[in-house]
Parts: sequence; C-alpha cells; structure tokens
Amino acid sequence: MFCRRPLGSVFLLAAAAGYFMVATGHSVFAATILVTEAEANFPPPKEIPPPSDRGITRGPKIEFEEDKVAHRAPLHLKLRFKTFGGSAIDLGAVKATYIRDPKVDLTSRIKPFAQQSGIDIPDAQLPPGEHLIQINIKDSDGRAASKIIKLRITP
Repeated sequence: MFCRRPLGSVFLLAAAAGYFMVATGHSVFAATILVTEAEANFPPPKEIPPPSDRGITRGPKIEFEEDKVAHRAPLHLKLRFKTFGGSAIDLGAVKATYIRDPKVDLTSRIKPFAQQSGIDIPDAQLPPGEHLIQINIKDSDGRAASKIIKLRITP
C-alpha cells in the first residue's frame, strides 16, 4: 500500500535539510571527507616530524583522547585547544597535515570545524587503516603548538 503521509511533510523535511546545509555549510546526508582513498594509498613517510609543544613560555595545548581502540568511519573527531595567560587561538593559523609521502594539506577540510575551543568534526570519513594527522596552532601571542594524532579505522 502507498504511504498516506501528507506531501507537505516531505517538503518540510527537504526544506529543513536545505536550510541546515545553507546555514552551516554541511550536508545532512554525507560525511565529511577528511582523507580520500587515493591519499591513504600514498606511501608512509620516511620519518615523522617531532611535535613542537615544548618551550620556555606556556603556549597553547592540543588535547586529543587517543585510545587503543580502532574506530569505524565516519567517526566523531574532537580535539580541544587550551590557552594560557589570557591569549586566544589564532584561527587563521590552524593547520592540519596528513602525514604521508607526499604530505597532504587538510587545512581546508578542517577549517569549517575549527573554533576557539578546538576542532569538532561530527562525521569524519577516513578509509580503513592507520592515519597520522599533524595539527598546528598558534595563540594570539604568537606561541605555537603541534600535535600528531593517530587514528585507526576498521573496515
């Protein structure tokens, strides 16, 4: 039998999804591609860059709860930024790099999700495998921090 739901509710749902996409820039139907299959097939790097979170002054911090459990994609990727001494995160200086050979700049993919409090991507899509992503930030006083996060994705 056919659904007896009024056609107006279908249009209302479509209008709400369209408004969400216009207002936030995100689709309600597709995950956010963080790393593509082609990028994941690049060879691993010969060496991993060291994090730069040490210094004489107290610069910003990047917090990521790394766990030993593999995730299924899409996953909720959440990083927290902490600042000290009244400084703020310089959102224009937030950068993300996929550590492969060659390196892949992911900055344009994470920028819409960057805020003073951190990066919050509710539906990050990555292919199965182990992925290293370097996050670089600066605060309003010019102090920098860097962190490499490891994501394990299962099929």
